[in-house]
Amino acid sequence: MSETIEVELLDTKGQSAGKIRLPEALFGLKPRAGLLHEAVTAHLANRRRGTANTKTRSEVSGGGRKPWKQKHTGRARAGSIRSPLWRKGGVVFGPRPRSYRQALPTAKVRLALGQALSARRAEGKLKLVESFEPSRPKTGEVAALARALGLERGGLVVLDAVSAGLARAARNLAGVRLGRAADLNAYQVLAARQLVLTRKGLEALSGRARGGEGV
Repeated sequence: MSETIEVELLDTKGQSAGKIRLPEALFGLKPRAGLLHEAVTAHLANRRRGTANTKTRSEVSGGGRKPWKQKHTGRARAGSIRSPLWRKGGVVFGPRPRSYRQALPTAKVRLALGQALSARRAEGKLKLVESFEPSRPKTGEVAALARALGLERGGLVVLDAVSAGLARAARNLAGVRLGRAADLNAYQVLAARQLVLTRKGLEALSGRARGGEGV
């Protein structure tokens, strides 16, 4: 049986509600800067749309007629007003639509997530709460819950599922960002100033660590 780590469990008022064990496979790893850099770089690259586009001289409209005759004008030779040398001409070696996608093995993605979570726990930036569901889906209620938990500006709350009401109530709060455990990645963990996990969110993460099996 793998070694586990105990952390304090908080209720919705920010008071201690006992302790809970964290799996070492997610929270007891030694972070490796090389792997985390690779995972973050791949994530940011995959977010790029790659739609930047410029027109070559064959795509710019106009320029079908030779602007002046070849010789005896005193001017340099020119075959088209859409030459890259001319204003409003085509672009040489400009950006073209492309894919920036970088593929990482699933094992690396999983390991990078575990190392990022372990780093946050070691830094004291991880909190575990029973739930993050206000009594009413109102912005004021979510703000009060965040204050009770001491959630810092730029913190990330990880749940097993995000309801539409909770998402609407939290979207205008700068200090609260919501995320699903099924979508969590190393970049999100490292970008968050503080990480708050709900009990069900932790169970969903544990299931991912075991290769998607049930908790």
